[in-house]
Amino acid sequence: MVETRDDPQRGAATQAGAVRRRVIGGRPVGAIGLGAMPMSLEGRPDRAQAIRTIRAALDAGITLIDTADAYSTGCADIGHNERLVAEALRSHGTGKEEALVATKGGHVRPGDGSWLLDGRPEHLKAACEASLVALAVDVIDLYQLHRPDPAVAFADSVGALAELRDEGKVRLVGLSNVTVQQIEEASEIVAVSSVQNQFSPAFRSSGAEVTYCRERGIAFLAWGPLGGMGAAAALGSAHRAFAEVAHRHGVSPQRVALAWTLAHGDVVIPIPGASRPVTIVDSARAAELFLDDDDLAMLGMAA
Repeated sequence: MVETRDDPQRGAATQAGAVRRRVIGGRPVGAIGLGAMPMSLEGRPDRAQAIRTIRAALDAGITLIDTADAYSTGCADIGHNERLVAEALRSHGTGKEEALVATKGGHVRPGDGSWLLDGRPEHLKAACEASLVALAVDVIDLYQLHRPDPAVAFADSVGALAELRDEGKVRLVGLSNVTVQQIEEASEIVAVSSVQNQFSPAFRSSGAEVTYCRERGIAFLAWGPLGGMGAAAALGSAHRAFAEVAHRHGVSPQRVALAWTLAHGDVVIPIPGASRPVTIVDSARAAELFLDDDDLAMLGMAA
C-alpha cells in the first residue's frame, strides 16, 4: 500500500490545510512524530534550546513524542530526556489528551558512551516506575521494550510490560528493534500497539516488519527516517533522486524522505530526531506532502 496523489485523504488536506493522521492503539496522532533523543545525548543542545524544539514540534501539529529513560549521557543522567519532555509539555500547556508520549525501557548507559541491555522483568518494572516520575504522570501512554536482551527470555521481558499494563501503569505496549517472529511471540502475551524499527531510504531492511504491521493495523514507528547518514543534509547528495523530487516540489530532500516513509502505509509514523526548532518544523510539514506515482517510481518505490 502506498499513498499517492489519488489518496482520498489528499483532497481534504489540500482544501482545508489539514494533514494526515495516524492511530496508535486507537489513539489518533499526527502522521509525523518527534524523536527527542538528540536533545539528551553527548553533544546535546542547552536546555533552553531543547525546550524550544519540543514546543516548536507541538506548535507545528506534532502530537507524538518519542523518548526513553536511556536517552542521557550516563547512569547519573538517566531520565534526562523524559524530564525535558515533561517540562516542555508543562510549559507549553499541552493537555494529556493532545500529546501522546511514548517512552522505553531496557537500555542502560553506564556513562562511557556505550549502550548496554537489561531486559530483566525487575529492571523493566523499576525503569517504568522511574519513568512515571520523570514524566510526571500517573500512567504512561505508550511503554516500549527498547531492544530485546539476548541474555533474557524475550517472553519474560514482554510479560513484564503486560503486567505493567494490567496494573494500570501503562496504557499501551510497544516493541522496538524487533523481528516479525518476535512481534508474533509478543502478541501472544500482550496486545502490541506499536513497533519501532529503523526504516529510511538508506535503511530498508525492516520492510518485512512494515508489511506485517500494515496488514495487522499495528502502528509502525520509523526511527532514523532521514537515512541515518550523520548530517541529514547529506540526504540530497547521497540520494540524487530525493534531491530531484525535492526540487520538483520546492521542498527539502528531508521532507521528501519523510513523505516517502509515510507512503508505505497508513500505519507508518516517521519519528525524525531533532535538536533545533527549524529542523522539526520542516519535518512536520512532510505530512502535507503527497508523492505521485512518478515521484515514487523515481525514488525506487512502485505505486
